[in-house]
Amino acid sequence: MQWITMISLWIIPILIAFILVYGTYKKVPTYESFVEGGKEGVTISFSIIPFLVGMLVAISVFRSSGALDAFVNLMKPAFEAIGVPAEVVPLAIIRPISGTAALGMTSDLMATYGADSFIGRLASTIQGSTDTTFYVLTVYFGAVGIKKMGDALKVGLLADLIGFAAAIIVISLIFGS
Repeated sequence: MQWITMISLWIIPILIAFILVYGTYKKVPTYESFVEGGKEGVTISFSIIPFLVGMLVAISVFRSSGALDAFVNLMKPAFEAIGVPAEVVPLAIIRPISGTAALGMTSDLMATYGADSFIGRLASTIQGSTDTTFYVLTVYFGAVGIKKMGDALKVGLLADLIGFAAAIIVISLIFGS
């Protein structure tokens, strides 16, 4: 077990050193390339800020307005009829929008119900089996100037829905509700 810890501590520094040595061997100006990449990174960071702010404001309005709670309360009987605890539904809705908000919800669910509870395990699995689809589309597509993202949105949301359903099925089969 200690060798795994050693590998995990040294893998990144060794990889970086290898890239630098290989780049130098191939006569690539490694330091200049690093500085150019840093400049591009700063430029991209500034270009995505408006997209990020817009998305964070939208999330805040959605949660603060009570729309999320109203939807969950409206759909609670349907979710419980199919074996989905209503407590994880907000997580399934927020996860495609914001990873940080979803992580906060997952932490709250674990603090309330326990990490080893059915809801805690389901929340953890949902967190790991879905992605921040709207975040990815907004930030990354916006940063590179892609305007038509309809198909990517459909596929991303379908993948999130499948991840959510798979999490429910797997956790129900393994741990029961």
